[in-house]
Amino acid sequence: MTVGRIAVKLKTDMPSKSTGPLLTGAIARRSFLGAAGAMVPGLPAWAQRRAGPPPHERGPAVFLEYDQVELDAAYDQAVYAPNEDQISRRWRANSDLARARLGAPKRVRYGPSEIEQMDIYPAKRRKAPIHMFVHGGAWRGGSARASAFPAELFVAAGAHYVVPDFIAVQDAGGSLAAMVTQVRRAIAWVYHNANSFGGDASRLYISAHSSGAHLAAVVLTTPSSGDRELPGGAIKGALLVSGMYDLKGPRLSSRASYVKFDDAIEEALSPQRHLDRLRTPVIVAYAALDTPEFQRQSRDFAAALRLAGKPVDLIFGADYNHFEFIETLANPYGVLGRAALIQMGLHHA
Repeated sequence: MTVGRIAVKLKTDMPSKSTGPLLTGAIARRSFLGAAGAMVPGLPAWAQRRAGPPPHERGPAVFLEYDQVELDAAYDQAVYAPNEDQISRRWRANSDLARARLGAPKRVRYGPSEIEQMDIYPAKRRKAPIHMFVHGGAWRGGSARASAFPAELFVAAGAHYVVPDFIAVQDAGGSLAAMVTQVRRAIAWVYHNANSFGGDASRLYISAHSSGAHLAAVVLTTPSSGDRELPGGAIKGALLVSGMYDLKGPRLSSRASYVKFDDAIEEALSPQRHLDRLRTPVIVAYAALDTPEFQRQSRDFAAALRLAGKPVDLIFGADYNHFEFIETLANPYGVLGRAALIQMGLHHA
C-alpha cells in the first residue's frame, strides 16, 4: 500500500476477488477453530466458544449465497469474535490509562441535544492537525469515553485527538439519518471551531470503525447544506475500518429488528452508490477475522472507489478479528496507527 509518498508493505495473501461472500472458507475455518478450542482443556471461556454461525439445516438464499442464519451471523461481529467482551474491557481500561497520562479531555458541546458532546485531547502545540475518531457499536453502542485508547499516539505525534458522542439508533427511533446528522454536525463543529482549541482546520482527518465507518462514509458521500456545514474537501483524509458501505445486506439481516430501513434510506445512506460526491482520499481497512460480509463490503467498496477513479488504498489486517484490529490504531507501529500517521504526514515522536 502507498499512502502519500511512503510505501507500507503489508501481508497481501487476501482473496483477490471482491464479489460475493467468502462463505465456505471463512465459515469452515472458524468452525474448525471453535471445535479445536473446545477440545483443549484449560482454555479461557471465550476460546471455548464456537466462532461462526451455529450448525443448522441450510435454508433458501436470502442475499447472495447466504441463508437467513448465515446472513444474520455475517452482520453480528460477536458471532465471529468470541472474545468481544474481553477486548471491550481492554478498550475501556486502556482509555482510562490514556486519560491518566494525558489528563482529562476538554469536553465541549457541538449540538443542541445532551448527547451531542465531544472529548478533545489537545496537542502540545497550537495550530496542530486534527484527528477525529467516529466509534462503532452496531449503531447501538460505543462512546467517546471508551474510545480514548488511541489518543496518546496522536497527541505524541503532534495532533489533536477528538472523539464525539452521538445518538444510538434505538434512541433515535431506529433512524440512521439522525445518527448521520449528528456525526456530520460534530465534524462540521470541529472544522469551524478548530481555532478554539488550537487546531488547524486545513488539516482535518478522520478515522472510523465498524458502524462508525458507515456513518463517516455517508458524511463523505452526501451533500452538505448551510453556512456551518462541511465544505467539499474539508476532510483531508479518511481511514475507514471494517465498515458497511451498502445497506442491502444489513437491511435483510437481523439488524432490521432495530433499524428502520426502507428503500429511500437504503439508497440515500449507501455510500458505495454515491461515489461521485466523494472529495476525500480514503484508506479502506478490514481484518482477516472480520465476518465474511464485513470483509466483502470493504473489498467491494475499495474496488468501486478505484473504478470511479477515486484515491483509495486497501489494507488487510492479517490474523486480527473485528475488535482486535482497531486496537492497532493506538500503536505507531501497528497496521492502522502507522497508516493514520502516514496519511496525516506525521511521525511517531
